[in-house]
Amino acid sequence: MPNPKLPVEFTGLKQVTETPKKAVGIPGILASVKHVFGAMPIARGFGVLKNLNQKGGIDCPSCAWPDPDGKRSALGEFCENGAKAIADEATSKKITLPFFQRYSVDELSDKSDYWLGNQGRLSSPMVIMPGDSHYKKIDWEEAFELVAKELNSLNDPNEAIFYTSGRSSNEAAFLYQLFVRAFGTNNLPDCSNMCHESSGVALSKTLGIGKGSVTLDDFDKADLIVIMGQNPGTNHPRMLSSLEKAKENGAKIVAINPLYEAGLLGFKNPQSVKGLLGNGTSIADLYLQIKINGDLALLKVLNHLLTKAEEAQPGMILNREFINQNTQGYEAFLQESSQININELVADTQLPFAEIQAFLDLIISSKKIIVCWAMGLTQHKNSVATIQEVVNLLLLKGSIGIEGGGTCPVRGHSNVQGDRTVGIMHKPSAQLNAALQANFGFTPPQDSGYDVVEAIHAMYTNKAKVFFALGGNFLSASPDTEYTAKALQNCNLTVHVSTKLNRSHLIHGKVGLILPCLGRTDLDEINGQAQYVSTENSMGVVQKSQGILKPVSEFLLSEPSIIAKLAKATLGNKFAIDWDIFASDYMAIRKSISKTISGFKDYETKLQQDGGFYLPNGPRKGEFTTKAGKALFTINKYSKIALKPEEFLMMTIRSHDQFNTTVYGLNDRYRGIFNERRIVFMNKEDMDTFGFETYEKVNLINDFGMKTRIAERFIVVPYSIPKSCVATYFPEANVLVPIDSMADESQTPTSKSVIIRIEKLNQAECL
Repeated sequence: MPNPKLPVEFTGLKQVTETPKKAVGIPGILASVKHVFGAMPIARGFGVLKNLNQKGGIDCPSCAWPDPDGKRSALGEFCENGAKAIADEATSKKITLPFFQRYSVDELSDKSDYWLGNQGRLSSPMVIMPGDSHYKKIDWEEAFELVAKELNSLNDPNEAIFYTSGRSSNEAAFLYQLFVRAFGTNNLPDCSNMCHESSGVALSKTLGIGKGSVTLDDFDKADLIVIMGQNPGTNHPRMLSSLEKAKENGAKIVAINPLYEAGLLGFKNPQSVKGLLGNGTSIADLYLQIKINGDLALLKVLNHLLTKAEEAQPGMILNREFINQNTQGYEAFLQESSQININELVADTQLPFAEIQAFLDLIISSKKIIVCWAMGLTQHKNSVATIQEVVNLLLLKGSIGIEGGGTCPVRGHSNVQGDRTVGIMHKPSAQLNAALQANFGFTPPQDSGYDVVEAIHAMYTNKAKVFFALGGNFLSASPDTEYTAKALQNCNLTVHVSTKLNRSHLIHGKVGLILPCLGRTDLDEINGQAQYVSTENSMGVVQKSQGILKPVSEFLLSEPSIIAKLAKATLGNKFAIDWDIFASDYMAIRKSISKTISGFKDYETKLQQDGGFYLPNGPRKGEFTTKAGKALFTINKYSKIALKPEEFLMMTIRSHDQFNTTVYGLNDRYRGIFNERRIVFMNKEDMDTFGFETYEKVNLINDFGMKTRIAERFIVVPYSIPKSCVATYFPEANVLVPIDSMADESQTPTSKSVIIRIEKLNQAECL
C-alpha cells in the first residue's frame, strides 16, 4: 500500500537570508519569466500572457483577486503568482503511457509533490484495478461506464461523495451540482469547507450574504484599510497595486500578522519606473505582529475602547445614526463589551498596548474602513466569532454599505466564490431546491449532505464508498493526512478530474480513475465551435474566460463535457435533462443557470459586456437580508488557548513558490528560505529556552484526541514570530492537523491553531 505521508527526505537547505523588506520589483519579473518560458516555448508563453486577465481573455487560474473594471494594463494584467499558475497549467510537457508503465504507484508515492507536478500535463484517462501496481490506459466510454456502474450499484446515493475544487468554471460547477442532485444526494463538499467557510457563515448571519461587500474601486476611496491574517505578496500579489494606489490617495494601512510579510512592508511595482528603479512604496503604516489566534482578543479590546471613547465624547466616535437605523443587537453587544477583562485580552495578543492605542486612534479618525482577511482568520476554532467581531467594528463606525468601506474576505481559488453561487453547497437553500424542481422536473434531496470533514469520516467508517473529485488535490489539502488517506483507501472507487498528477491519485480506492481535463488556458472547441466559460471573482464580478492554446493531447475533455457524459451514462433518460446539449454547447448551460440561480437573468447578454457584470449584493448598498432585515451585532465569547510549558501553537502557511497544494518551486524568497520545505519557523528566545540549535532537525508532534500525530524531520529556523508560536508549510505539516479540531459552526479544520510539541532527534535519526 502506498505511503500516505509525504517523503521526509531533505532537498538540502542551500541558503537562509535576512527577510526582505519589499516585494516584487525586478526579482518578481525575473521569476515570472523563468517559470513561464521554462515550461513552454516563447510563442506559446507570450500568447497566453498577453490574454491573461484581459477583457474577453483568460481568467487567471490562480487567485480570485478582481481585475479593474476600467482600463487594464497592456504590459500584463497579471502577477508572479499568475505567471507561475500559467506555467504550471500551460506547460507543453505531458505525461504519456510510458510514464505510468515505468513508475508504479508505490514508486510515485516516494516522489515529492514538486517532482510530481513537474512531470507535465496528464494526456489520457488512466485506471488502476484491484491488485495492480501501475495505472493503465482506459478509453473515455469505458471510464464513464465504470463510474456509472459503481454509482448505480450503491445502496443509497448518499454513499457517494462529490468534491469540488475552486478552479472549476460556473458552467462546470452548475452542471456538476445538477447531476449530483439528480443522482440523489447533497454530498457536495468543496474547498470552501477548508478555507473560507467561516467567512460565509459569519457574514451570512450578520449581514445576510456570505460574500464581501466592497469593490475594487472602494480601495481608492478608503480612509483606513486593515489587513488581517493575510499575505498579499505571496497569495494575492495584484492586491499590492490596489494598496499602493490607496496609499497615494491618502489611506492608512494596518497589517496584522504573526509574521512580518515582505509584501505588507513594501512594494516595488513592476509596472512603474519608481517600482523598478526606486525604493518602492512602504505599505503598512502600522504593523501589529500579533500572537497566533490573538485576533479576537484584539478586536474585542478595540471595540471595548471604541464604546468607552463614545461614552466620553457622545456622537463623536461611533456612527450612532447608522447603528440606530440599520442594526439590531447593539445594546446587548454594549453590555457584554463593557464586562471584558481588557488587561487579560491585551496580554493574550502579545502586543504592546501603545501599538493597540495607535491602531485605535486610526479607527477613531476614519469614517471609511475596509477590513480584509484570509485564512489567518478563518482556520481557528473561534474563526466565526472573530469575523463577526470584525463586523461589529465596522457596524460601530457605520462602515458597511458606503463607498470606501466594508468587508473584504479575500478568496484563494479563482472561482471558489462562483462555484458556491451556482449551487456547490452541501446545505442547499429552499430557493435553489425549488428552482431545480421547477426547471428540471425532479425533486432534489432535502437533507444536508457531508462537508469535507464529515465526508472523510464517512469514507473512513465505510458509510461512503465512492469519492469523485472535480479538480483539486484532496489528500494534500485535507487535515490529518494519514486518517484521510485511510478514508480514501476504504472506498470502492476514487475518481479525480485533473490536469496534472498529484498525490491524491496515488492514495486511491480499490479502483482508482484519473480523468484528464482541459485547463483554463486550453482552446475548448466542440464541433468546430470555440466554447468559453465564466467565473466569479472575490468581489462578485462574473466574467468570460476563453482559452487559446492548443491542447497537449487529443484525448482531453472539458469539465462540462466530462460531467454531462458521466451524467448521461449514470442517469440515462431518467429525467428530462438534455445532457447531450450541455456537453456540446455551454450557452445551453448558461441559459439554465439564468433560469435557476438568482442574479443571472440575461446571463449570456450580460456576459458580453466589457469586463462582465456585478451580481446583486445587498450589504454593498446598505441593505441587509437577515431575518431581522438589519445588520446584526453579535456577542462573541473569548476563550484562551491554553498551552503547557513545553507546547507551541503552530500555524500552517504557504511558501512563496506555492499556491495551495501546488508547489511551483522549493524557495520562499520573501522569508529568505531557499531549496527546502521541511522548515519550522521558531522564536529565537524559545529556541534558547528549550535548547534548540539553528538548523537542528526535529520531529513535530500533536496529541489531540488521545492520538499521537508526528511530522518527521523538520529543520528549525530562527524567525521573527511571537513567543510560543511556530509556523510550518503545508501540506508537509497537514499530518498534524486533527480531523476533529474544527471551527465552531463552520467546521473548518483549525490549520492555523495546532498545538504541538517539538522533539529533538537522536543521533541516528539525524543521519
